[in-house]
Amino acid sequence: MPAAEELRRRAAEAAGRCGVDLDAVAGDREGTSPVNGATVSSLRWAQVSEVDEAVARAHAAFKEWRLVPAPVRGAVVKRLGELLTQHKEDLATLISIEVGKITSEARGEVQEMIDICDYAVGLSRQLFGRTMTSERPGHRLMETWHPLGVVGVISAFNFPVAVWSWNTAVALVCGDTVIWKPSETAPLCALAANALLQRALSEAGYSTDVSQVVIGGAEVGEALVDNRRVALVSATGSTRMGRAVGPRLAERFGRSLLELGGNNAAIVAPSADLDLTTRGIVFAAAGTAGQRCTTMRRVIAHESVIDSVVERVAAAYEKLPIGDPMSDGTLVGPLVNERAYEAYAAAIEKAQAAGGEVVAGGDRVLADAAPDAFYVRPTVIRMPEQTEVVHQETFAPILYVMPYTTFAEAIELNNEVPQGLSSSVFTSDQVEAELFMSAGGSDCGIVNVNIGTSGAEIGGAFGGEKETGGGRESGSDAWRAYMRRATNTINYSGELPLAQGVTFDV
Repeated sequence: MPAAEELRRRAAEAAGRCGVDLDAVAGDREGTSPVNGATVSSLRWAQVSEVDEAVARAHAAFKEWRLVPAPVRGAVVKRLGELLTQHKEDLATLISIEVGKITSEARGEVQEMIDICDYAVGLSRQLFGRTMTSERPGHRLMETWHPLGVVGVISAFNFPVAVWSWNTAVALVCGDTVIWKPSETAPLCALAANALLQRALSEAGYSTDVSQVVIGGAEVGEALVDNRRVALVSATGSTRMGRAVGPRLAERFGRSLLELGGNNAAIVAPSADLDLTTRGIVFAAAGTAGQRCTTMRRVIAHESVIDSVVERVAAAYEKLPIGDPMSDGTLVGPLVNERAYEAYAAAIEKAQAAGGEVVAGGDRVLADAAPDAFYVRPTVIRMPEQTEVVHQETFAPILYVMPYTTFAEAIELNNEVPQGLSSSVFTSDQVEAELFMSAGGSDCGIVNVNIGTSGAEIGGAFGGEKETGGGRESGSDAWRAYMRRATNTINYSGELPLAQGVTFDV
């Protein structure tokens, strides 16, 4: 494991290269690394009153930013993409240090930021409205889309910068300003990413108040949610967090975009290519140490192939290198903190009490080398049925495997859990694939065939149904959440006919 001082030095240097003045943000709030438990930052957290001040600045900046032509706003996002490319290694280093992602996944997260910038630049010239036929002669109906206002972004630790970029790149080209409340676990990631955006804004001659960061605990997030000048809050995190955020926004008629928990399953059919299936399962279930919202947590395998699937996945798990996420060859890094480990251990105990058999993993490792960090073996548990513990999302590398007999039963098991984010089926049967994607198939927001549940691309809208929250980020028409729609009627007839044939002569 790297020494504590070495980790702190690398974090400070990477943040500095991105433009973060650590002296200006220094304070007494220590940030630790899940890599070895060492302190890697000492920062000042925002007070609740500072959130209102930030919102006031963002609202003032919005009045100017909304008038900038969308393609010109897109040019600022293009510059952000260039700066992210230039500082890809710096941001990846901070991601690995603050949240424990292996290097390739950390680089992949930054690449996702670059990709959404490219997407948003094109979007800046495609914020289309419709023209509709009017029932009245000499009239035209059309809809126009306008900037919404201040957007609050609340992000989780597991994607400390990518989720911010999904929201921010799109919000900026839509004409909105952004205030970001990042995870307390990854403040340096947030400061570094925002510093690059503020540089892009400054170079183009725009106020840096267009994008701000407020670092703090739950009370800071609550202040952002409750501020009536924040038009939209995009919140990523647990279902519990969403239950708190949603009603508070609804009470003041603010907009919410919620991307919450996932309890994602793969159905493995008798016709599945088991080599491909195994690779898909292992990455989706063990990648990021099981700490993605799209992590595969359940496998629903046909009774004719379940033994082979369990054997293959367990064998692959035994070969997974676990350790320092920044070391070459490591595939599984640490859990984010001790609470995550306690949840992991408790879930395994509950599964065993419900008749589950631990086939692979199930224990903590490297405790001697890193006593203040929490590394675990990715775990496969064979379950007789889908019990209560399987219905709960445990943010750790635990994979429950259960049998099915008919495909209809498999779909029912897939849909039985309260979450509805991502799902997949491994099959060579076109009928099964089409059924799984149909209205009678998976009830999730992401439905895949012959790939795992994780690894979504930015071109498609990301999010899910039920307790996942219903929000959509990133691609497709997700941009509409960041704008307000106006329906316009233009009368060029010289007369004044009323709709629906109404007469009102005076």
